[in-house]
Amino acid sequence: MPSTHVSLHYHIIFSTKGRRRIIAKPWRVELHAYIGGIIRDIGAVSRSVGGPGDHVHVLLGLKATHTLADVVRQMKRGSSAWIHQHGVGKFAWQEGYGAFTVSPSQLGKVQRYIANQIEHHRKKTFEEEYVDLLRLSGVEFEEKYLW
Repeated sequence: MPSTHVSLHYHIIFSTKGRRRIIAKPWRVELHAYIGGIIRDIGAVSRSVGGPGDHVHVLLGLKATHTLADVVRQMKRGSSAWIHQHGVGKFAWQEGYGAFTVSPSQLGKVQRYIANQIEHHRKKTFEEEYVDLLRLSGVEFEEKYLW
């Protein structure tokens, strides 16, 4: 019996528009849980969702039939609607995102990294973190077009 076997794990990062620190502490955990629910609803595996007030980190596993761009679009669209329903006006996510593949042996490390975002950002800005991740992943970019 033929079958398909895949290991498709992604670390996805997206920011609020203009990197506004609008994701408030009182509802941040609920937002992260809601994004996890969106991921599960589309049949993917939510491994970790977290971040500070201006961006979100997501670690997830996808099926072979998922399209990364569609999954990110659904997360952003659904979470944006949730945020608006909870009284935050003029909220928007940035247009783009970062997505980095993660080997199974590194899943725990990335989960810990996401769990420690608040502490991490006491020492490093989102912009510094994002550029570091791009460089570490070997992604070519021109910094003048990032922001």
